[in-house]
Amino acid sequence: MNRDLTAGVMGVGSVGAVLAAYALLVRPWHLRWGATDDELQQRLPGDEVVPYSKHEATHAITINATVAEVWPWLTQIGQTRGGFYSYTGLENLVGCEMHNADRVVPEWQDLRVGDVVWLHPKAPPLPVIIVEPFKAIVLGDNFGTWGLFLKAIDGKTTRLRVRTRWDRKPGILDWVSKYILLEPSHFIMERKMMLGIKQRAEALHKHLEASSSTEAHEDTRHENVFVKSASSTAR
Repeated sequence: MNRDLTAGVMGVGSVGAVLAAYALLVRPWHLRWGATDDELQQRLPGDEVVPYSKHEATHAITINATVAEVWPWLTQIGQTRGGFYSYTGLENLVGCEMHNADRVVPEWQDLRVGDVVWLHPKAPPLPVIIVEPFKAIVLGDNFGTWGLFLKAIDGKTTRLRVRTRWDRKPGILDWVSKYILLEPSHFIMERKMMLGIKQRAEALHKHLEASSSTEAHEDTRHENVFVKSASSTAR
């Protein structure tokens, strides 16, 4: 009996230690992954929709591409469109039927307020409530919002920020579902999404730079041929 009691106490203590480590170390880190202090404090479009949210996470990443090269990947997100550039295998395990696009699709670029973005074929879609071209896309309602924001650092570098704000219902079950289950899983998938956007935008940037360089080389070659021809004619 004493052994069982001791084992039970040790088990509870271990669980408590894990939860304490998560609450004190892991959670503060993942709620602000990649974001600076200034970015955490900055008000962003859509914050006013849930003015007194009980949860807020702001994540950020630097992308070596222009705003114009990053924006198309944001406008085509969605289960019925370009996917979310995250862990497709995990998404499809729960029936998302997700397919991530590796190219910009023109038909998916006209995202407007009032449109909806699907996460799962059997779950209610998220309404688009804010679209500021090349700056912001915000989905959600007065219970919770999810926003993607772009800011140019210079002519070739962009900062992508993603902010989530939501309320929660009172009660221990809602607390456990939101803080212990939803927050970590959301962070894992969102971080992968941001890395996926970065990878695709930077690949597009390199492709466009290479195309521009090739065109410039061809123009220079033609100019040289023209100059040589003109010189011969002059002689």
